[in-house]
Amino acid sequence: MGTFIDGNFIDGNGAAGMFAEALGIDVTTAMVTCVSCGAAGRFADSHVYDGGGPGIVARCAPCGSVIARLVRTPTDAWLDLRGARSVRIPMP
Repeated sequence: MGTFIDGNFIDGNGAAGMFAEALGIDVTTAMVTCVSCGAAGRFADSHVYDGGGPGIVARCAPCGSVIARLVRTPTDAWLDLRGARSVRIPMP
């Protein structure tokens, strides 16, 4: 199981713009299931950390495990969802 990170975080709403740019969808209403603890919740409720580098890390609110990483370069976006067992995106 993951561990909590001390420090400041924003909720997933704060990272929505970066994910929308990379994926072309609004991820705030996406339901993400954590690999580590099995908790399912809206991406908007995740804890997002920005270490000041080129990317951000989204952590499971209940257990603190990494569920997603997004790194932007001038030419690409790198997305790592290994910490998410599933991502369910509501369709309009």
